[in-house]
Amino acid sequence: MGIILCRECPMLGQRHVQSFLLFSAITVNFMTKFNAGVAVVAMTDAESTNPDFPEYDWTEMQRSYILSSFFWGYILTQFLGGWLCRRYGARITMFASTFGSAVLVALVPWFVSWGGWQAYCALRMAMGLFQGFVFPCIHAHLANWCPVNERNRLGALANMGIDVGTLVSMFASGLIAASSIGWPGIFYVCSGVGIFWCIMWWFFGADTPGESKLISEAERIYIENSIRSSHKANGGHAGTAIPVPWKAIWTSVPFWAYMITKCCQSWGFSTLQTEMPAYMNGVLLMDMKKNALYSALPYFASWVMAIVYLIIADILLNRGIMSITGIRKTINSIAFFVPAAALIGVGFLDSEQKTLAVVLMCTNVGINAGSTIGSTINTIDLSPNHAGILMGIANTASNVIPIVTPLLVGIMVKDVHDRQQWQVVFIISAVIFVVGDLIYLAFGQMVTQPWDAPDFLDKERSPNLQEDGYSKALEAKESTNVDEAKRKESEAGLESEVPKKKGLNDEL
Repeated sequence: MGIILCRECPMLGQRHVQSFLLFSAITVNFMTKFNAGVAVVAMTDAESTNPDFPEYDWTEMQRSYILSSFFWGYILTQFLGGWLCRRYGARITMFASTFGSAVLVALVPWFVSWGGWQAYCALRMAMGLFQGFVFPCIHAHLANWCPVNERNRLGALANMGIDVGTLVSMFASGLIAASSIGWPGIFYVCSGVGIFWCIMWWFFGADTPGESKLISEAERIYIENSIRSSHKANGGHAGTAIPVPWKAIWTSVPFWAYMITKCCQSWGFSTLQTEMPAYMNGVLLMDMKKNALYSALPYFASWVMAIVYLIIADILLNRGIMSITGIRKTINSIAFFVPAAALIGVGFLDSEQKTLAVVLMCTNVGINAGSTIGSTINTIDLSPNHAGILMGIANTASNVIPIVTPLLVGIMVKDVHDRQQWQVVFIISAVIFVVGDLIYLAFGQMVTQPWDAPDFLDKERSPNLQEDGYSKALEAKESTNVDEAKRKESEAGLESEVPKKKGLNDEL
């Protein structure tokens, strides 16, 4: 399949606007998602931020419930998000998702004042329910807007919102909590940013290039021809609403390879994201102010490395140095193997090696940023028509991991100051990283699957109908033969009785 070049369309066009809108959507939703880490500290230790606001006496377990409650709802609506996106389009679905989450986060200060930590958990679970729609829509929208040779670039640009949202949430939440508006301001600011994004999305978002009122004719033709040529090369058609081939998806080896790889990535990343601050405080003996700074540095490294990966992948692809399959598998291997080694290395450091520990943590998260280009956007390769559905399934599975890993860490780490107990946690995560990449190398594919075709179910049904018709014809023929045999036997029996009757009459 050749690369379609855009000679007349703008170098910066509506496809980049859509990618930026997706980037900012992830950013504002991640701000809402991760502001609880800082907010809970401020709400339970007002002296550390602004003592003019209420302080709550919550136990460590109650705080853990608050932090994890988001995922209780998040894993429940991934499938629904994929279906809603197919039914109503990404524009309406993402608007409802972000707007609902933005409204709910603004209610936290009022609800907590009378409902306590239970009310906070309920609100965060509801926010998770709304945000479960986001990533299925992200992948479906990218599939509609990304020319084939720009999938890496636009997909990676959109997913940078993960790092930026986490980074901004950590820094901005701390600054806001210490300001004159205190910890309630964290929720009001996040709400305002989310509603502002909804306004921008409503005016500039469009489900497809054909529905955009701002796109140039040259850019629209470029995008549609590129996507159409990709589908034709793989026996399909673009932009058609088609039934979901559930059986084919669930029995697809490349899809299972993608989903397992995503779960392994989630395991390693969630271990670093949720447990590394506790390790830094318990083993490396870093105070909380430095901890907050050092906890944010890895996400800055991830943002920078995402740009580096993007530039390298663009050069390799556009100059024909490597195929898309080679690029994805190579970058994914780097993004998994290096952090696996870094995780093990961190586990052997002590309080005398703080600087090296921070360097390794930044290396871990920064290098792992390649997983976006390596495997995360593989859904668009496998099935542009069902990218949202695939992401919904895989995201449901992978987001169970952040619920499970803290529980396992709680079982394995009885003493947060015991480095050997943490080593077991990091070694397990490293092994899972390696296993996930080996599965991806062996079974992952970067080509559109046969079940992506709109007429796949019809073609699959046609041989079955022919086979059923042939079986029925054989049965009818066999039935006719049996009836004919019985008729002949009956006639033969009647003929044999005639001589017998004649002989009997003669004897009489």
